[in-house]
Amino acid sequence: MIGDDGSQIGILTTREALAMAQAKGLDLVEVAPTARPPVCKIMDYGKFKYEQNRAAKAAKKKQHQMQLKEVKMRPKIEDHDYDFKLKHAREFLAQRDKVKFTITFRGREMAHQELGYKVIEQVLQDLADVAVVEQSPRAEGRTVSLVLSPKSQVPPKKSAGEPGAAEAEPPAN
Repeated sequence: MIGDDGSQIGILTTREALAMAQAKGLDLVEVAPTARPPVCKIMDYGKFKYEQNRAAKAAKKKQHQMQLKEVKMRPKIEDHDYDFKLKHAREFLAQRDKVKFTITFRGREMAHQELGYKVIEQVLQDLADVAVVEQSPRAEGRTVSLVLSPKSQVPPKKSAGEPGAAEAEPPAN
C-alpha cells in the first residue's frame, strides 16, 4: 500500500486499507492489480481523473492534424506564378501539411502532356530539400497530380569538435 503522500505503508488487509483511506477522507485505488500482492494507493480519485483529462486535452491541443493542401497549375505557367505557388507549397510543408500539385490540361494542351510533366519535375527538384514524394506523378484524365509530404525535421546535434558549435553556446560572464 502507498500513502497519500507517496510513502510506502506496507502490506495491509483490504479492510485496514479502506479504513485508513476513509479516515483521511480519500479513496483507495488499485494501481497494479496484477502484482502479488496487488498495489493500492490512497488518493482523491476525482482529482486524479480531472488531472488526467486536463493532461489529455493539453496533449491533444498541441497535436497537429495533417491536412492535404492543393496547389493547381497549368502546363504553360509563367515563372512568377510558378515561384508564387511554390512559395505557398513551402509554407504548407513547413506547417507539416501534405501538398498535392495538380496540372490541368485544356484543349490542345492534351497533345503536349510532356510540358506538364516538365513542370512536375521542376517542382520535385525545387522542393527536394523540404519534401518527399508520397504519390508519384499520375495522369488522371485531363490532370496530372503529385502528392508531397514534409520531410521529418530532426535538428542535427552539433558535437564539440564541429566548427560553429562554440557559437551556439552563450559566452560565460
